[in-house]
Amino acid sequence: MYPSYLELHRSGELKGRIERAQAMLAECRLCPRECGVDRLKGEQGFCRAGAEPIVASWNIHPWEEPPISGTRGSGTIFFSGCTGRCLFCQNYPISQLGVGNAVSVQRLAEMMLELQDRGCHNINLVTPTHFVPQILAALELAIEGGLRLPLVYNTSGYERVETLELLDGVVDIYLPDAKYADDDK
Repeated sequence: MYPSYLELHRSGELKGRIERAQAMLAECRLCPRECGVDRLKGEQGFCRAGAEPIVASWNIHPWEEPPISGTRGSGTIFFSGCTGRCLFCQNYPISQLGVGNAVSVQRLAEMMLELQDRGCHNINLVTPTHFVPQILAALELAIEGGLRLPLVYNTSGYERVETLELLDGVVDIYLPDAKYADDDK
């Protein structure tokens, strides 16, 4: 699979999207909660995220859905924090307790390249919504470093249209979770 983001990089459109996404951090409105905090100054909203991405773990994940994992695994990067607070969350320590470490955009790009070097089929961004600006900036650096893997946007599904529009042509595979349903509707 030829990653869709390469054309946006070549045309310069990716840089413009990075700038638009970064601007959203000054009065955070990445998710539907639209907290309005200035994450560039370290303020935290509902997701408890600040200016730097927090990575809980990153590794080869052979147990994702089979079409995603393939034979060599999916290169998962689990981000700490979440736009939801589901009572049944299987990743509670990561999503709600803030487990993980702050990383620079440069280090995030290096993680992507290391996962590619380890043979992963894709880069699987898990709970990425609240770090979209930093992910886009890291992607730009990773492309310059030779990244050529498709991106998986593995999300809770609680998204803002404006944020998803920034990802149009960047993300190759959307993997939203269905969290709630109503049998009567």
